[in-house]
Amino acid sequence: MAKKSFFKGAVILGVAGIIVKIFGAFFRIPLANIIGDTGMGYYQTAYPVYVLLLTLSTAGIPTAIARLVSERTTEGNHREAYRIFTVSFRLLLGLGIVTSLILFFGAPYIVQYIMKEETEAVYSMRSIAPALLFVPIMAAFRGYFQGKQDMAPTASSQVVEQAFRVAFGLSAAVLLLPLGVQFAAAGASAGAAIGGLFGLLGIFIIFLRKRSGIKEECRNSAEGESESVRRILGRIVAIAVPVTIGAAIMPIMTNIDLFIVVRRLVESGYTSAEANSLYGQLSGFATPLINLPQVLTQAIAMSLVPAVAAAFISGDREFLQYNTAFGIRTAMIIGMPCSVGLMVLSEPIMLLLYPAQKASASNAAESLFILAFGAIFLSLVQTLTGILQGVKKQMVPVMNLCIGAVAKIIITYILTGIPSVNVKGAAAGTAVAYITAALLNYRAVRKYTGTRPDLALTFGKPVLSSVVMGAVVLAVYHGVSMFAGNTVSTMISVFCGVIIYAFCILRLKGITPEEIRMLPKGEKIVKIFRLDRKK
Repeated sequence: MAKKSFFKGAVILGVAGIIVKIFGAFFRIPLANIIGDTGMGYYQTAYPVYVLLLTLSTAGIPTAIARLVSERTTEGNHREAYRIFTVSFRLLLGLGIVTSLILFFGAPYIVQYIMKEETEAVYSMRSIAPALLFVPIMAAFRGYFQGKQDMAPTASSQVVEQAFRVAFGLSAAVLLLPLGVQFAAAGASAGAAIGGLFGLLGIFIIFLRKRSGIKEECRNSAEGESESVRRILGRIVAIAVPVTIGAAIMPIMTNIDLFIVVRRLVESGYTSAEANSLYGQLSGFATPLINLPQVLTQAIAMSLVPAVAAAFISGDREFLQYNTAFGIRTAMIIGMPCSVGLMVLSEPIMLLLYPAQKASASNAAESLFILAFGAIFLSLVQTLTGILQGVKKQMVPVMNLCIGAVAKIIITYILTGIPSVNVKGAAAGTAVAYITAALLNYRAVRKYTGTRPDLALTFGKPVLSSVVMGAVVLAVYHGVSMFAGNTVSTMISVFCGVIIYAFCILRLKGITPEEIRMLPKGEKIVKIFRLDRKK
């Protein structure tokens, strides 16, 4: 297999991730208006259970497939790479059948005896159950194509899945509302199943179109080791279990706040109502806003695994170190401006999104500022995790996240008990967790890959460009706010920030002309900014 950088795949997955997030926003807001608080209660009862079962059944397996397929493809053993896909397909099909049946037939027990919720939520839980069959099967195809460093099928299926989920879910909610809000919520939940079905159909069609080429590769495959089904399954499990545990740690860290924050606030003198309000500002207002950088850096991590694995298995240390250094730099180029932007505009952004709750939005801005600082390191955590998974060190980032989680518990417990700090202590605990995990992961990457990134190029130029951007954004916001309201001032500031940052990072050559050419219309960008001219 020819050498392939992760960059093009990361761009494809990043764009798809943004589109999916936009679709998601267009789903949640109108859905709440259609089915109201009660309906959203039924919907929210079913969806977290679905996500938990989906995480347990699929979180690590696509990564395992991608790495194993990448290793065999690098060796030229395409037949064995395809065999890994077929074995994992059967594994995920079995897991999908089991988990979907558990959710469908176990819904009454889960709702009534475990969650202690109203029985009407059963309809939502059962209507979302088929998604647990379709999505794991789709994950097998995604892992196979990712292992071949072809990210377009994954991106396409993500967009198709979300588009049908939104279209069907909202339509079903409207049509079923006359029958009762519980049935409208069930219709919205069924959108996940329909989206999963059409996403699966979409990636299966892509697979059929590529099948002749895959068969040709298998016919011309180099001879190599043929592993037993048991050994393939064992290798998949050995990779997938640590990845799944790592994926579960992030929600666990969020739940740490649920168990600690409110209790500590009450102990420090706040009333129960005040404590719940402060916790709502942290979890409902501030925390969701750090998800956008995550979408982009997660795309980097997903693309890095097969690219790093291919270089690692072939013994190409130079290309391994190139992808590693470039991956870290890309995470900084994306994560740093997002974090700085959220920091300098923390209050204006909060007021823009929650104009009807200005007092709460303003209070939550301080927590957002702290979380945004931590998001810089979260970007690095995700990227470095992908690198370590690619070099067969998938347990290392899990242990580092656990250490970060312990640090978070200690910091959160101490600081939230100080009345003047309150929920900002929980935000600080989260930031400390990300900083701890990032530094430990960075040390591990240096150890296992031998990579020594250029500090000025990797960190200095993104930081300098982001600082300039932040200064301009603040100046523009305060200047425009003298003549316009917060909404207009914030939007103009964000637009100016994007332009200034892009200009700075390009003029400083934080990205080389060769790397920019990998982007869509990259050649035009190089020519416009005259980036390849000699000094």
